[in-house]
Amino acid sequence: MSKKLILCNCSGSQDLDKSALEQATGLSCSAVYSGLCTTQIEEAAKAISTGDAVICCQQEQRLFGELAAEVEVDSPPLTDLRDRAGWSDDPRSKLPKMAALLAEASLTVPAEKTVDVVSEGVCLIIGASDVALDAASKLRAILGVTVLLTDDAEPVEDREFDVIRGALKSAKGALGGFELHIDGLQQVDPAGRGALRWMSPRDGARTDCDIILDLTGGTPLFPAPQKREGYLRADPRSLTAVSDAVLEASQLVGTFEKPLYVALEPLICAHSRAEKIGCSNCLNVCPTGAITPDGDHVSIDPMICAGCGACAALCPSGAITYDAPNPSTIFRRMQTLASTYLKAGGKAPRLLVHDQDHGRQMIAMAARYAKGLPADVIPLDVPALSGFGHAEILAALASGFAEVSILLSPTTERDALDREVPLARAIAGEDRLAVIDITDPDQFCELLYDFPPKPDPVTEPILPMGNRRQVARLAAKALHGDQDILPLPEDAPYGAVLVDTDACTLCLSCVSLCPSGALVENPDKPELRFQEDACLQCGLCSNVCPETAITYEPRLNLTDEALTQVVLNEEEPFECVECGVPFGVKSTIERITEKLAGKHSMFGSDSAARLIQMCDDCRVKAQFHSQNNPFAGGERPAVRTTDDYFSKRKDH
Repeated sequence: MSKKLILCNCSGSQDLDKSALEQATGLSCSAVYSGLCTTQIEEAAKAISTGDAVICCQQEQRLFGELAAEVEVDSPPLTDLRDRAGWSDDPRSKLPKMAALLAEASLTVPAEKTVDVVSEGVCLIIGASDVALDAASKLRAILGVTVLLTDDAEPVEDREFDVIRGALKSAKGALGGFELHIDGLQQVDPAGRGALRWMSPRDGARTDCDIILDLTGGTPLFPAPQKREGYLRADPRSLTAVSDAVLEASQLVGTFEKPLYVALEPLICAHSRAEKIGCSNCLNVCPTGAITPDGDHVSIDPMICAGCGACAALCPSGAITYDAPNPSTIFRRMQTLASTYLKAGGKAPRLLVHDQDHGRQMIAMAARYAKGLPADVIPLDVPALSGFGHAEILAALASGFAEVSILLSPTTERDALDREVPLARAIAGEDRLAVIDITDPDQFCELLYDFPPKPDPVTEPILPMGNRRQVARLAAKALHGDQDILPLPEDAPYGAVLVDTDACTLCLSCVSLCPSGALVENPDKPELRFQEDACLQCGLCSNVCPETAITYEPRLNLTDEALTQVVLNEEEPFECVECGVPFGVKSTIERITEKLAGKHSMFGSDSAARLIQMCDDCRVKAQFHSQNNPFAGGERPAVRTTDDYFSKRKDH
């Protein structure tokens, strides 16, 4: 279904040209309204009821969602022209930028993949009696509450909720599926007269719950606790913090949609082979502990994953990809923004990448109270800033952007960006990428308006297609041509394998463990071949090499040689002394012969030593016909028949 853009100039505070926008975007536009959220709200409801409207105002999202519910249609897509383009002190035309933003808003984005998480409201409150019991009293009518006391308080008379005492040894899980283990567990003994007593302690107790309210004020139970859904922490010394946590816990009952942020393809994971560790990028960078080793690959717990995207940015093989949305959607959005801007007459656009919380607020504050964004700065909001890696940066530049700026937020996970930004700069150039770490809207605007002259964009923009590695290579060739070899940082996922031919014995252990097929053998002769474009620089071949003959050279080879197999090491094959068939490596067979012939008990004679120089078939034949044939046995006894048994019976 084609989209219709519903325009509003927000009480005349921005200039919108319907005809020019229609010509630039190829989309149908409504008349330019001035008060869709106030005096012309009926016109907004009428447009929304058609089901094909794109409302060009994001500030009143709640209002337009309520209108959609009243007319029984889905909430319309929204795009923000005012804050991102219209409200700007830049005297240059805003038309190219508006056209780009509207074209991007009309794209169809795949629906988010989710899984249902059910919370029945079983809550464990952990803390000292003075604060935990009060929180339990407030929640007991809403949740099924158990209090784990951390002090030496006596049992309470209130039996409206359970109270236990003990030492919490471990906890795992997330909302709707926590599992905890407790030692020294003491439950209340309700029997008998007088004050309630604690039962005898016992170790190894286990309990399950849907929600954990941690009021200990101590070390969190989980890494990145703010990202663990269903786990709420509050400083017990702050009444406001405790009250907020209690209120939040009371809302965690029902069925919730948990986004499936990343997709995993285990077969191409380069984590390990044959118990040798290779790539551990995702394990090292995951803030929540959602990723764990699982044999030769890793596994990801979708219930724990918080969707920061760092693992996908650093995965060299593409085994982990961000899927909310997937990389192809991001590539398509950037290409649409750049191509529409240039087609509408804009020159050298700049891409501003930001998150959907802090970044949007910064842009809104800059537009309302400062200069607003320059006319050539096109904002792109992404759900996971940490997942915007070197491939996405290069794709933006190769799509026609002159430079890329990344606006950090105070909550951005920066470990992945600290690696991806230097890698992108090494490939694209230092002056094409900026990282902005500013929280003041005025300083933010001044920085954007006072940027140094930017380099020219590529003359022939590309259409970024394929996986992230393919797009990165395609973009690098668009920026540099196809004759360059670019040096890269040490931890880059591109590069060459270097082999010390004096140390290498051509055992080909590296070939058997290479997860990407970059190292291959020649079935016709002893030869080690290498295709650089496929190399992940994962470290497996170096770790498995018994001669420590393998090292790496991080680089991006843009020549055609990187796409072909080159010989890293080769030797003359040894010919079997019996049949002449080539087998093994000549230098290796000669070395083994020299070390064993006449010096080892199994190869003391000349005939035994010749076995070393035979192929497998000839060696078996020679051993079979030898005097001390290991395959020979005594004469087999005759098969006993029924007549033999009868004759033996007659003899007795």
